Amino acid sequence: MNREATLLLTRHEVARLLTMEECIAAVEQAFRLYGEKQAKPPGMLGLDANKGAFHIKAGFLRLQRNYFAVKVNANYPENGERFGLPTIQGMVMLCDAENGRPLAVMESAEITARRTAAATAVAAKYLARPKSAVLTVCGCGVQGQAQVRALAVVLPLRSVFAYDTFRERAEQFAEQIADELGIEVRAVADLRKALLESDVGVTCTTSRKPLLTKDDVPPGIFLAAVGADHPEKQELGPALMAACKVVADVAEQCAAIGDLHHAIAAGTMQLSDVHAELGEIVAGRKPGRRSPEEMIIFDSTGMALQDVAAAAATYENALAAGWNSAVDFAA
Repeated sequence: MNREATLLLTRHEVARLLTMEECIAAVEQAFRLYGEKQAKPPGMLGLDANKGAFHIKAGFLRLQRNYFAVKVNANYPENGERFGLPTIQGMVMLCDAENGRPLAVMESAEITARRTAAATAVAAKYLARPKSAVLTVCGCGVQGQAQVRALAVVLPLRSVFAYDTFRERAEQFAEQIADELGIEVRAVADLRKALLESDVGVTCTTSRKPLLTKDDVPPGIFLAAVGADHPEKQELGPALMAACKVVADVAEQCAAIGDLHHAIAAGTMQLSDVHAELGEIVAGRKPGRRSPEEMIIFDSTGMALQDVAAAAATYENALAAGWNSAVDFAA
């Protein structure tokens, strides 16, 4: 293969090349480098569109080589029912940051799903109770599936409650994940009841109003709020945010587009109330969980360095496998 050419990778190829375990390791390294201030702050641009939005996220990481990646994602929550298309569509371009050469162009939805779930797994590793065995997932789409797969890598899960506004989707999710992971997965109609019996909760929806209040979660829970990546999206009530220790992926970004944004707007929190960014905890600069009773929220809005790390790992695996799907754009 001509290594001066740019690799082209489809969604299925990304899935074949990047295991969840590898993605978690890559994302943890990205957070550690960011927490150690060995990586520049990533950039983000969000643009609204008709019934959807576009996100552009970019960043640099020095790994085996110096990488730059930019991701352009379209997020259209009504795509399934309107057009039969995925909610998330887009591309990641990975470049050599020493000379700017495009190394790879890859489909972004698989990268996004895996790196988002990997971030939850990294956060759970440091913030959930070590023996956490019961998980509730709110939102049984592609991201919900990825979340369970990732958490099963770092926690001793033995049962999962699956909640979705579409009961049939939750039932299909339960059957698929139970067969795949060999653990008990049950579709439920009562989200609050499930969470009160859980060690860990994940919300991964497109909701624009709070799904949970402070009365819906038990002491000691680790809760990852994944869905809010736009100022109008919201999954957690402001009082719930204020009642918990909040860890952000990127604090200022969460204050702009995450559930933290709504807590600040409601006056229940200030930016200074955030306990830490995840990178600071991974790097050992700030403590994680201090007691079994602490309620901890991970406000996950998606950091561009996660995309760089996941794309770089995918690219390096492709080179090692002798991948030959490439094009010379400069020809």
